[in-house]
Amino acid sequence: MKILIVDDEEGIRSIIREYCENSHYEVDEASSGKIALEKLMKNHYDLMVLDIMMPEMDGFTMLKECPKSKQVPTIILSARSEEYDKLSGFDLGIDDYITKPFSPKELLARIKAILNRTSKQIDIYTYKSLTINTASHTVKIENKEVNLTPKEFDILVYLINNINIAITREQLLSSVWGYDYFGDDRTVDTHIKMLRNNLGIYRDNIQTVRGIGYKYVEYEE
Repeated sequence: MKILIVDDEEGIRSIIREYCENSHYEVDEASSGKIALEKLMKNHYDLMVLDIMMPEMDGFTMLKECPKSKQVPTIILSARSEEYDKLSGFDLGIDDYITKPFSPKELLARIKAILNRTSKQIDIYTYKSLTINTASHTVKIENKEVNLTPKEFDILVYLINNINIAITREQLLSSVWGYDYFGDDRTVDTHIKMLRNNLGIYRDNIQTVRGIGYKYVEYEE
C-alpha cells in the first residue's frame, strides 16, 4: 500500500517515512499542498498524512480543490488544535486528526487501523440501477459513476452491510471514523446530508430513525 506524506518540514516527513517503510508501506512525499495535489492527480495512493499550514497551498485548500474521484483516506497531522480546525477537517471528509507534537507509533497505529478498514475484499452490491463496488471504491447509478468522498462511501457501505438495522450516530462515528475519533452528531448529519444529495433517486433509501440515527432500506417493487 502506498502512503503520501504532505508536510513542509522535512524532519517530520523523514520520521513518518521511516516508521511507514519499516511496516512495509510504500511512501511518497510532498512539501506543499500544491505539490500534493499534483501527485494525487497523477498517482494512486491508499492513504495521505496531511499538514494544514504549508506554503503555496494549505492542507484545507488542497482538500477542497482535490476532485472527489482523487480523494483518499486522510489523516491530518497539525500543530493547530482548535475545535474549529478539527470540525472543518471532518466536514471535508478526513478520517482522523492528530495534533503535533505527536507519537510516531500512535500515528502508525492509526494508519494501520484506517488501511485495515478501507482495504476490503472485492464485494459488489446491486439494487435496481445502483451498483457499489468496494474493491474499485466506486458507486454507479444507471451506469454513471457517482462521486462520493471516502467518508461518504464508507458510511454508505457500513449502512448497507447493516441493511434494515437502525444505526446510531455514535456507532457510525466509532465504526467509520475509527477509534479515538473527534466528532459529534453534526459531523454525521452533515455527511449523511451530502451522501443523500449524491445518491439522487436513491436518497430515500437512507432513512432517519428518530431518536436513534439512520438505516438503509430496500424498497419493494
